[in-house]
Amino acid sequence: MDNISRRTFLAIAAGVALAPSFSWGAEQVPSLLDHILLGCSDLERGIAFVEEHSSFRAAFGGVHPGRGTQNALLSLGERRYLEIIAPDPKQPSIEQYSVVTKLNEPRLIGWAAHRDDLDEFAKHLDEQGVAFEGPQSGLRQRPDGKVLRWRALRLKDDHGGLLPFFIEWSKDSVHPSVDAPKGCRLTRFEAASPEAEDLLRAISRVQLDLHVRTAMKPALRATVAGPKGQFLVTS
Repeated sequence: MDNISRRTFLAIAAGVALAPSFSWGAEQVPSLLDHILLGCSDLERGIAFVEEHSSFRAAFGGVHPGRGTQNALLSLGERRYLEIIAPDPKQPSIEQYSVVTKLNEPRLIGWAAHRDDLDEFAKHLDEQGVAFEGPQSGLRQRPDGKVLRWRALRLKDDHGGLLPFFIEWSKDSVHPSVDAPKGCRLTRFEAASPEAEDLLRAISRVQLDLHVRTAMKPALRATVAGPKGQFLVTS
């Protein structure tokens, strides 16, 4: 460990890299980013992971009926939040995200972009020749009994998970970032791909401003700032 500190080594070993320092004003986050999904095979393990690195404990959000998952939430600023998503043990025969059952350590498994005009956006995708599924309705009952409702549109080719699904929240639903635990902020979100130019063309067709860098392997990277400093999670 001559060239790195013990703190950095431990963070990398746990699947988290310490991000270099930069001012909170230097954010580089897609303008339409709604939330990022941190998958884990066990919800409590995912909550503990986030609390260790952020000082905040994500609040249980509820279950997704018929989809096999449950979640916990942490606000990342205005209209942005972190969703820890894990299998729901009460729905053992359903796997919405089968990948989460294989993740012993939390990893980014995707992200969502918000739209307030999903039907018009669907028409735009048709005009661009971009194949998609939906919009499909979804709901989740919160621990306080209130029901959140939304519609989601998913791209048939999301470039291996680098592109988001699109979500339109019901007007009578409170956005999860409003009452999830606060104190952290998403300061950077980007994609890496060995085919960066192709990905950038796809991003333009779906009206996003995602930052892309060239790398040997595709990946998503999110930097979160909180009381303990900044930490980075990847897919």
